[in-house]
Amino acid sequence: MRKVLLLSVSILIVSCTVGPDYTEPEIYEDKQISEALKLNNTDLKISNDWYTGFDDEKLNTLINYALLNSPDVLSSIAKLRQARTLVLINRTNFLPMLNLGAEYDYAKPSKNIGLVGDTDYFQAGFDASWEIDIWGKGRRLNEQTMAQFEQELYSLRNVKSLIAAETATSFFELKNVHENLRIAKQNLKLQQDIFNNIAQKYNAGLTDKSDYNQAKYILDTTKALIPSLESNEKNLKNALAVLCGTLPDRLPVVISQIDSNPLNRVYKYNLNTLYNLPASIIRTRPDVKASERALSAQNAAIGQAVAELYPNVSLSAMLGVQSTNLSSLFNSDSKAYSYNPALNLPLFNWNKLTNNVDLQKQIKQQAYQNYRKTLLQAVEELNNSIIAVQKELERNKALRNAVYNMQEALTSMRQKYDNGLIEFSSLLQTQQNLLKAQTDLADSSANIFKNIVAFYKATGGGY
Repeated sequence: MRKVLLLSVSILIVSCTVGPDYTEPEIYEDKQISEALKLNNTDLKISNDWYTGFDDEKLNTLINYALLNSPDVLSSIAKLRQARTLVLINRTNFLPMLNLGAEYDYAKPSKNIGLVGDTDYFQAGFDASWEIDIWGKGRRLNEQTMAQFEQELYSLRNVKSLIAAETATSFFELKNVHENLRIAKQNLKLQQDIFNNIAQKYNAGLTDKSDYNQAKYILDTTKALIPSLESNEKNLKNALAVLCGTLPDRLPVVISQIDSNPLNRVYKYNLNTLYNLPASIIRTRPDVKASERALSAQNAAIGQAVAELYPNVSLSAMLGVQSTNLSSLFNSDSKAYSYNPALNLPLFNWNKLTNNVDLQKQIKQQAYQNYRKTLLQAVEELNNSIIAVQKELERNKALRNAVYNMQEALTSMRQKYDNGLIEFSSLLQTQQNLLKAQTDLADSSANIFKNIVAFYKATGGGY
């Protein structure tokens, strides 16, 4: 036994870890990323609760509720716990194992083989086994499962970032529907007044049927907008319910058309914030970090495959009691022990082990390209969101001027029509232009909010 212990200690002293050690790949320098995105490289921090900057308590409540109850978030938490448990399991794979066992064996041989006596055999004791991790296969396995655990951690953070962004986007789309409903109903009231006026003139013979039909057409067209908008309202509330992990009638807040609407005010946003970011904001995005951890895990798998090429040393031992009689099983003469050092050296396996090493290297190349693609997509997403915020703010300013001018034009055209200076078709065209301008402005205002949400999501959502 002493020889075995000395052998084990000697093996552990000379043991090593084969396979390539992992280093995080330097894909595109920070300077290149900064230049591509025109970042100022200031140390601006994005908060996890970035959505509170919109100053809307109902939005805050919705997102916080979704982050706690979303099926996607809870599913990711379950996967993270699985990965953590796997780390704990794999840490024990190359540690000495000790089992307590008892055995009874009864045999009644055939008379035709010359034995006539029955035999009893009793055994109890401890069995120990140990596969010695000489070449680091176990250490690489621990390295792999730890990287996979970290991958799931970053994946959870990414899911939370996505849920927050999707909830905010759906919320502002719902506010956009509410604003379009308000505009449609406001215009419907105006068009009803005009139609009533035209109908009186038509009944009195003061105007022809063409004006009457045009006024009725515009009125009916606007009426037709409302059912579609109300359907969109229901759909968006259903989408919010899914994000929050609840039924549509059990949302944590009531969102109605009478609520104050952020789309009705000019949203002031500091455009410098878009560029006051460090280049590392790309590499620290949770989806990028998750793909990088996947690459690290696969690198460790190469080490495990390489370790299979080397000799395997294991030890097994037994300490206990043995007897053919139960009454004498625990006597001093029943003591027994054994030990068995074993060496296994792969010699000929049709290149199965070397091909497995090549396979793991090829899988690593795939993981590397996936990491590279994820990083490039992160740069694209951030760049697109920055441009979208800037350009939508410019567009929104022009649309506000357009709405003001069309409101003034409609007032003037109505006076001219009442005085008989213009055709009725000119008044209707101006009215349609106003409705379109107001709708475009509402859509643009919603896009500003959604583009800012996309910007925060592109930065990693504070995670």
